[in-house]
Amino acid sequence: MPKFRYYQTKEGTSPFVEWMGGLRRNDRAKVYATIRNIELFGIGIALQQGWVKKLDADIWEIRSQFGSNIQRAPFFFIQGDMCVITHGFTKKTQKTPKRELNTAHHIMDRYQEEHDADAII
Repeated sequence: MPKFRYYQTKEGTSPFVEWMGGLRRNDRAKVYATIRNIELFGIGIALQQGWVKKLDADIWEIRSQFGSNIQRAPFFFIQGDMCVITHGFTKKTQKTPKRELNTAHHIMDRYQEEHDADAII
């Protein structure tokens, strides 16, 4: 089963944690519940339930919705089932904005530089 952690900069900040801090309580709770469900039931069930979606060869996204608020959190896999959440955003368009996908790739590249690049799968 996958396990999630949040990307943290060398300075100790986390784009995901900072974004979550700005969400309303109900939206934040829904995102955390979705992460917990993915960890409990696995990626296969998460795909079937619409909790995750593969965006490209490297980046996936956690998908959460509370009412009309749609939250997304891109992530990538490292060492087996360990996942790193890059950041989060509130979705306002049909398609995931290219800017958000680019941010996820930039953070993944930074992670590779800071850690063993061979650990990324």
